[in-house]
Amino acid sequence: MSIKTPTQTLDNSLRRDVGAAKRDRGRAIVLLSGGLDSATALIWAQRVKKWDCRCLLFDYGQRHRREIRAARALARQAGCPVHVVRFRLPWGGSSLIDKKVSVPSHALAAIGHGPLPNTYVPARNTLFISFALSWADVIDAENIVIGANALDYSGYPDCRPTYFRAIQSAGRLGTRLGTEKKRPLRLWAPLLRLSKAEIIRKGLELNVPYELTWSCYRGGHRPCGTCDSCRLRAEGFRAVGRSDPAI
Repeated sequence: MSIKTPTQTLDNSLRRDVGAAKRDRGRAIVLLSGGLDSATALIWAQRVKKWDCRCLLFDYGQRHRREIRAARALARQAGCPVHVVRFRLPWGGSSLIDKKVSVPSHALAAIGHGPLPNTYVPARNTLFISFALSWADVIDAENIVIGANALDYSGYPDCRPTYFRAIQSAGRLGTRLGTEKKRPLRLWAPLLRLSKAEIIRKGLELNVPYELTWSCYRGGHRPCGTCDSCRLRAEGFRAVGRSDPAI
C-alpha cells in the first residue's frame, strides 16, 4: 500500500501521470476549499489524470464565506458538480472558527519547531476526508484528491505523509468500495511535498485560474497581506516572478 504523494517533484509526477491517464480514467472527489492549493489539485485531477471530478465543499463555521464563494466559482469554471457539507465544531479550538481568537500576524515558524499555530483546526482533514469517503462509497469514486501541503504549514499533524497513509488504510478497510472492489480506493495528495513556488509554477503550466482563488484567513474584500496564508502566497508568486492575479 502506498499513498500517492510524490517524493520527487510534480514534474516527475506529471510526466508519469500523462502516460497513465488513458488507462486510469475514473471518478474523483476533490476537496475544494477555494484556495490556491486545492484549485491546483482540482485542475491536476481534471487535466492530467483525466478524471470525472466532483467537488466537495465545506461550510464548517469558518470566519468568513469568501473562500466558499471562491470554491463555487472554481468548480463552476471547471464544470464540476458540487456538494456542500455544513457542520459546526461547537468547541472551537482555532482562530479560523472562533472569532474571539485573533488570527496571528507573524513570521512563519520553522516546520516542526514550536507549538502549532492557532490556525490549526482540530482534526479538520480527518472530518473532511471522512465525508469524502462516504460520498465515494455511494458514487463509486475510487479517487479522493486533497490539496494538502506539508512544507508550507507549521507542522499541522493532518498534513503529514504518515497521516495520509494511515487514513487511506482506514478508508480502504472501512468502506464498501475499499473492501469489495478489485481496485481499492486511493487518496491522492499530489502537492504534499512541494513548495508554494513549485505549486504555483505547475499551476500556471496547467492554466489554473488563480484569479478566482482566495487564501486570506481573515476574509474581507481584499487579502490582509499579513496572515500566514497571505504571506506564503505572496512569497510563492514572488519566487516565480509573477504577480498574483487575484490581487
